[in-house]
Amino acid sequence: METKKHRNTHRGAWLLFCLFGLAFSLLFARFIQLGWTGKAEGHPVAEIAEQQRKQTRTLEAKRGTIFDRNGGILAQDVPSYTLVAVLDPNMTTDPDHPRHVVDPEKTAKKLAPLLGMDVEKMERILTKKAKQVEFGSYGRNISFELKRKIEALDLPGIAFIRDTTRFYPNGTFASYVVGYAQKNEHNETVGQMGIEKQLDRYLREKDGYVSFDGDVSGFRLPGGKEHIVKPNNGANVYLTIDEKIQTFLEDAMNGVEKQYRPKKMIAIVADAKTGKILAMATRPSFDPNKRNITNFFNDAISYPYEPGSTMKVFTLAAAINEGVYNGNETYRSGSYKVGPNTIRDHNDVGWGTITFNEGVQRSSNVAFSILVKEKLGEDRFLQYLHRFRFDRKTGIDLPNEAVGQIRYRYPIERITTGFGQGTSVTPIQQIQAATAIANDGKMMKPYVIEKVVDPDSGKVLLDHEPTVVGEPITAETARKVRDILETVVTSEHGTGRPYQIEGYRVAGKTGTAQIPSATGGYLTGRENYIFSFLGMAPADDPKLLMYVAVQQPHLDVTETGAAPVSQIFTTVMKSSLQYLHIQPVEEKRTEEKAARRPLDSFIGQPAELAAKQLKESGYVPVVIGRGRYVEDQLPQAGEDVLVGERVVLKTDGTAAMPDLRGFSLRDAMKVARVLGLRPSTKGSGYVISQNIRPGAEVRKGDYLIVELAPPRQWEEAAARKAKEAAERKDDGPHE
Repeated sequence: METKKHRNTHRGAWLLFCLFGLAFSLLFARFIQLGWTGKAEGHPVAEIAEQQRKQTRTLEAKRGTIFDRNGGILAQDVPSYTLVAVLDPNMTTDPDHPRHVVDPEKTAKKLAPLLGMDVEKMERILTKKAKQVEFGSYGRNISFELKRKIEALDLPGIAFIRDTTRFYPNGTFASYVVGYAQKNEHNETVGQMGIEKQLDRYLREKDGYVSFDGDVSGFRLPGGKEHIVKPNNGANVYLTIDEKIQTFLEDAMNGVEKQYRPKKMIAIVADAKTGKILAMATRPSFDPNKRNITNFFNDAISYPYEPGSTMKVFTLAAAINEGVYNGNETYRSGSYKVGPNTIRDHNDVGWGTITFNEGVQRSSNVAFSILVKEKLGEDRFLQYLHRFRFDRKTGIDLPNEAVGQIRYRYPIERITTGFGQGTSVTPIQQIQAATAIANDGKMMKPYVIEKVVDPDSGKVLLDHEPTVVGEPITAETARKVRDILETVVTSEHGTGRPYQIEGYRVAGKTGTAQIPSATGGYLTGRENYIFSFLGMAPADDPKLLMYVAVQQPHLDVTETGAAPVSQIFTTVMKSSLQYLHIQPVEEKRTEEKAARRPLDSFIGQPAELAAKQLKESGYVPVVIGRGRYVEDQLPQAGEDVLVGERVVLKTDGTAAMPDLRGFSLRDAMKVARVLGLRPSTKGSGYVISQNIRPGAEVRKGDYLIVELAPPRQWEEAAARKAKEAAERKDDGPHE
């Protein structure tokens, strides 16, 4: 029995020896094969090992920011969040602290209202058989404020993925100029319209990365190799758009849109001397954050149409420049024969025998027909149409510019072009041509891009300067045209009387353009026109040039087409002139100079003493920080500062956020600059809310998000807060 047991033991040992020997032989053969060929499964072994050892991390770059001409932010990358829900129960290791959605019904009821989402739809998403789900467009681009509200609900399984999004702080604001950008299927932000598209090659960013030798857990190995490719941030773009003037324009157009419900509106404000576009807006418009677009073209540059009587400005200029215009000469108004056709004045019967100056004031079609046919001659008038560049694009630095068409084939077309019918032009073509009238004969190319700057080096990559594109008339002619156009606004017969602005001299010309019908001819009815005005101020030395067009407004029985157009023009022009400190005729410049004084330096002084001195000098001190001495100030020493303006003093020590409610955008930006914050604004006007609580400690690089509202809304918000505060006080304990 014992012999048999030993025999079995030896047999088992021999079997194990054979198995281990075979395994060792196979491993040794594999080792020899790998060493000899250097490959495993056809792939290089060294390369596989290198890939497993090498770790790579992305260094995110930032798309360039778009600024207005004063540094106000119009478009920027901001942190955003994508909302996700974890549905996998295995993610929860502690039942008392669940990390997955435990109650889909309760979660949906609380969360859906914050996202503007249907509760049942959300509940269906939360009951899917998946480890993790998202909520489509409802859960993307979550703002920091909304994220905090969702976190306050303390819902198990609800989490966020950090990202960046393109943010347009002013919403529907110069939308067709700025345009919009959005992420493509490769998660790259690409410009789709406006400046975002035009300068995409400058604005676009390129992520960098860092690669290093790491262990299996992803940590860097001591002494390992490291390779860094720096991120390439997109360049910053500065526009000629002035945020303040653009706000005046947007607000005025919003009011007219609400009151008159027109089919279209177009308005442009330009610097009369340089061609810089200070404001440009159209209706319908869109919010780049929402991309609720109904028209993908910027009508201010892409919509050619018959301009109507604003074209008479250039016919008049041509006649004066050629020496064939005599304003005191008389003619018979009412009708004028051109071959088989009869041209009539807008009232059909005319005003009898009147002077040509009165004909301009009354916008007589007959007067301008005579100027083209009998005074200038059709061929010479055509030369002036070319001189004013109505035959080509302006070349403005925006995408999709269109060009009008000069219709000059038939005798009637040559005459009607003189008063704005038949031939079509774009609004931007009219602005360019009008700069020759406003700028003493020099015609300026319109542009919206001021410069493009590398954000890291500060190097200017693209710089635009004012460009003279022609001198179609002399300086003397331009002054004479302005003098006559001023009478269009001031004369008792003038069609431009609604465009008078108290304290300022305005020169301009009205337009009432017919709209072609789809069935031939023109639309009929008192509202079926494009009503417009091309004006400049001050008339003797224009600083601003403005074109406004309103198509098919709904008018009251007693109203004319000038009502909505003048509401935009007079409001925006007056506000802009005042904002630019263009002195009204009855005021003296010395008053403004007396109200401005160079600011002293307060750096190094005790903060309490500096604030006292500022108050005594008529300024409003804003002291930031808990230190004793001033270490920085804005405005800086030596700058001319208007009495009553806020002066920000930053002390040493810990910096605390002041209460910005009631601050203008400019004052809020002073605070952001002194503290080194990254500002972002919503709306326009005065601050009504801020994301950093007053008194909270701030650090350089923090985001400061402020919401602004127009003065009236701000006053209402302030009154409401005061009332709420009083009510809370009244509801408290009484003695």
